[in-house]
Amino acid sequence: MKNKAYKDVFVEGAISAEFIAQSIAKHQSKMSIGAHNIFLGQVRADIVNGKTVTAIEYSAYREMANTIFHEIREAAFAKFDLTCMHIYHSLGTVKSGEVCLFVFVSSPRRKTVFEALEFIVEEIKAKAPVFGKEIFDDSTHQWKVNT
Repeated sequence: MKNKAYKDVFVEGAISAEFIAQSIAKHQSKMSIGAHNIFLGQVRADIVNGKTVTAIEYSAYREMANTIFHEIREAAFAKFDLTCMHIYHSLGTVKSGEVCLFVFVSSPRRKTVFEALEFIVEEIKAKAPVFGKEIFDDSTHQWKVNT
């Protein structure tokens, strides 16, 4: 693994609507952008063995995860004609109904942002060392398995 420090993509707790809106607003001055696409991952209140998920507690090996996120970012820029891209992932406790992953891509063309966003989210799910512990309504917990 490289020793270089990459951008820290992690946000403590849930990602707020205000944060998302500010991120979008910052891009209105970039006149080469013709399309944006956004993915918001939200904690579901799944029912597992008769218990309801009330939150997920996220943890990560931060240095390794930031390296992987950087590699995903670089691969996306190499594969797609993107103007910019931002990834933010929660750490700590995020309640059901709150946003835990925010991916924002921009490009001159709309088709590109659809393809790029799907690629990025699938790569994150497959490769990023981020772990979620589901917390249930009876205060028990278990490690989440991505599906």
